[in-house]
Amino acid sequence: MEINIVGLATAAATFLGVWLGHVSVRKIERETVHLWKPTVSALVLSAGFAAASFLTSSMPLSAICGILSVTLFWDALEIAVRQPKRIKHGHAPANPKNPRHAKNPC
Repeated sequence: MEINIVGLATAAATFLGVWLGHVSVRKIERETVHLWKPTVSALVLSAGFAAASFLTSSMPLSAICGILSVTLFWDALEIAVRQPKRIKHGHAPANPKNPRHAKNPC
């Protein structure tokens, strides 16, 4: 009987990718003044992992790269669009030291 590690590898990659993505999106949105830089970085990494997923012959490594690619793509969307909306609506804490979160004197 041959041991198949694809399921375990993909489960671990999914858990770690989603967890690291959640933590990093919150930290990046809180600390970064210009969100386009981490958004572009996440998109470039996503494309790199997608290419690696297509080019590798190892099934577990291909699955892990594919999962991380989609996770990073989703994180880019979270950084650029969704997390700033959560801050604006008060669903996530704002950083008053970040110029993007400073109160507008009206």
